[in-house]
Amino acid sequence: MNNVRKYRPLLPYTESTSQILLSSLNPVDSRKWRRKSWTWRVLKVLKTPLELLLLLCIPVVDPDKEDKNWRRPLNCFHLIIAPVVCVLVFQSGKYGEYMIQGQFPLWLLTVLLGLFLAAIVFCTTTNDSPPKYHALFALLGFVVSAVLISAVASEVVSLLHMLGVVLSLSNTVLGLTLLAWGNSIGDCFSDITIARQGYPRMAISACFGGIIFNMLIGVGLGCLVQMVRTKSAVQFDSMGLLTWILAGFLGLSLVLSFIIVPLRKFHLGQSYGIFLLVFYGIFLLIALLTEFGKIHT
Repeated sequence: MNNVRKYRPLLPYTESTSQILLSSLNPVDSRKWRRKSWTWRVLKVLKTPLELLLLLCIPVVDPDKEDKNWRRPLNCFHLIIAPVVCVLVFQSGKYGEYMIQGQFPLWLLTVLLGLFLAAIVFCTTTNDSPPKYHALFALLGFVVSAVLISAVASEVVSLLHMLGVVLSLSNTVLGLTLLAWGNSIGDCFSDITIARQGYPRMAISACFGGIIFNMLIGVGLGCLVQMVRTKSAVQFDSMGLLTWILAGFLGLSLVLSFIIVPLRKFHLGQSYGIFLLVFYGIFLLIALLTEFGKIHT
């Protein structure tokens, strides 16, 4: 028993509220900093301001930790900062200057409500153990993350539109190239990582699941919101040649996968991957040539 006895400090050490706040806002791990190369350190220095802003805005609940990542002072700041960020960022800052009955700014009301909630949480909780409602902070973090992602996506689309105006490119070309690559690069790397870790079924399911989600939820919800705002139906140019090329290649790729995969007894090798890359290259080439008028009826 004496050999397995754990040594414990004679006097228990507890961090003060200010120490917890400072340690929570420090995005740099000193031990990792010493082990990493100078290139990683330079990149970390460049990312630190953004990581600090995200730490202030987005609460993180980690169920794997004993304290569920409960940081009492920082979580209280989240109740103040996160709602204000949502108000100032949502729909490109549309509600940042909104006045309630033309007299009281909405952002100030959000700050006052956040201060009230933060005071209640701070006075009714301790630094050592998370409250029973700590899981609600995960919902708050999800909402803030979704708003920030939406804001960044809106700015990216605006930049691409400006790039298209400068280079005299149509929205179709931007959608087929830059926007499509930027929208899919995250899923591409994550699926590749999952497949290399030995989970090919999960990677393939994520490929199809992500596309279905984007088409049904992304396009469907976006069109629904547009129809509600404009009170008119969304119209597509179904007579253009490019529309038929897009629909034809989409249907052909699905039909070929439906035929080839069962014929190969669901064992997908390198040849199938090369086939898909060549198929995408041919599709992109024909679509761009059609958009630039090189292929026409």
